[in-house]
Amino acid sequence: MIQPAERLNLVSEYYFSRKLKEVAQMNAEGKDIISLAIGSPDMPPSPQTIEKLCEVAHQPDAHGYQPTMGTPELREAMAGFYKRWYGVELNAKTELLPLIGSKEGILHLTLAFVNPGDRVLVPNPGYPTYTSLPTLLGAQVVSYELDEANGWQPDFEKLEEIVGNTPKEHPCRLLWCNYPHMPTGAPARMETFERLVAFAQKHNLIVVNDNPYSFILNDKPLSILQVPGAKDCCIELNSMSKSHNMPGWRVGLCATNTQFIQWILKVQSNIESGMFRGIQLAAAEAYRNDDSWHRDYNIETYARRRQYAEQIMDVLGCTYDKHQVGMFLWGKIPASYAHVEELTERILHEARVFITPGFIFGKKGERYIRISLCAKEEKIQQALERIRNIIK
Repeated sequence: MIQPAERLNLVSEYYFSRKLKEVAQMNAEGKDIISLAIGSPDMPPSPQTIEKLCEVAHQPDAHGYQPTMGTPELREAMAGFYKRWYGVELNAKTELLPLIGSKEGILHLTLAFVNPGDRVLVPNPGYPTYTSLPTLLGAQVVSYELDEANGWQPDFEKLEEIVGNTPKEHPCRLLWCNYPHMPTGAPARMETFERLVAFAQKHNLIVVNDNPYSFILNDKPLSILQVPGAKDCCIELNSMSKSHNMPGWRVGLCATNTQFIQWILKVQSNIESGMFRGIQLAAAEAYRNDDSWHRDYNIETYARRRQYAEQIMDVLGCTYDKHQVGMFLWGKIPASYAHVEELTERILHEARVFITPGFIFGKKGERYIRISLCAKEEKIQQALERIRNIIK
């Protein structure tokens, strides 16, 4: 009998891929599930972004293959975006690489820098793809724990222990971090970025900061590349999915030094053929959105929704940090629940509201839930009332 590759035994189907099938079946049965689980913005991109896409799509010569490095217009817009918002100077020709979503960038970076058996450091709790993709590629994943008592920042003493105990034949090659942090909403701190850069320099490894949330409920966007010397040993991924309401467009970027970009491009050019020209030029237009657009969507809209999400946490008896940023609210469940799914499954089947159990982000998330703000205010209000009706 034909069998799949053995690597498939090392991972399971992505939680949301599996769970959304169940939710879809419940909706087909007329149960009208309100989803507060996925971080997929429900608002559109800016009008000029959509107009540019349509304009280019009508051009007869716009539909051919595009360079993997992206169009000059897109790279220039990306460089301008980093200069405008982060104060970071990037050479548009050599220090930026457009990505078909930053999730694909995780694959390309791992292929470019990690040999089978090498170590990859990933945060716990953290984005599951940081773990699953290196595992599929034969790397050894080593978790470094983040703790609520430490503001979900790295414990550098423990990181030193991990690297100090790593055999030379399979060194730690990458350290993944993600600030502002998902799922906990911990803000980025310049002190943390400075210590991560120093750690990378000391141990000859690469720190990758995955940075898609710095514009959501956050008026002081930070980049690890603001730290002097960071570009020599760090890579930053960024994405338009959250900040520009473009999750389905699949536009992200990789920013680092020229040599790293060349190595990553060698991988990427063997996998992809570049994104549609219309998407690239429209994305370039989106990068030039004015300040008020970001304020109206990424600050004011999410702030209104956040108030109802906090009320849901209160009704459920969860504790949470009001200083979180990003498009989720992360809360610790009451001690009366033996397991987080005891709560989330009850909410799903009795209140018909889908929220995310924290265990999918690692062992350190087992006592937490995550509420997405990617739903209209009236839907979050309705979810609040449904939950109130079942919690006595």
